[in-house]
Amino acid sequence: MAYLSYSGNTKEVAEIVESKLKEENVLVDNHRIGIDPPIDPEYYDIIFIGTFTWELGATPDEVKDFVLEIGYKPDNIAVFGTGDTQFGGDDLYCKAVDKLGKFYRSRWNGLKIEQSPRGSQERKVESWVEGVLQHAKSFA
Repeated sequence: MAYLSYSGNTKEVAEIVESKLKEENVLVDNHRIGIDPPIDPEYYDIIFIGTFTWELGATPDEVKDFVLEIGYKPDNIAVFGTGDTQFGGDDLYCKAVDKLGKFYRSRWNGLKIEQSPRGSQERKVESWVEGVLQHAKSFA
């Protein structure tokens, strides 16, 4: 799992994703985008990428750099992210998730969380992970 978090919201989602994966007996490596060394995507069955949406719907530069580090478009990318509808409304909400999902032609719908994953949004994260794992098994 690779993620970028400034405020801690995306990190919170990543922690829930990791917890759910471990509950399902999935081994998880964490990669903090912009801090940890590059990964080799060939070692992973699924790569979860977590990001927030910056400015007016932009993907953060560190995430773009991570995409370049991977060097190609693996077909096993699942994208999640945090956003805020008060900045740009629905049109720009979690736009980085949409952009990355489209770029990677992800098999899975991106997960979008308003700010931090509290309350019902925590269950939304867990359900999304379950769906990714279930769908991934059908490709194995």
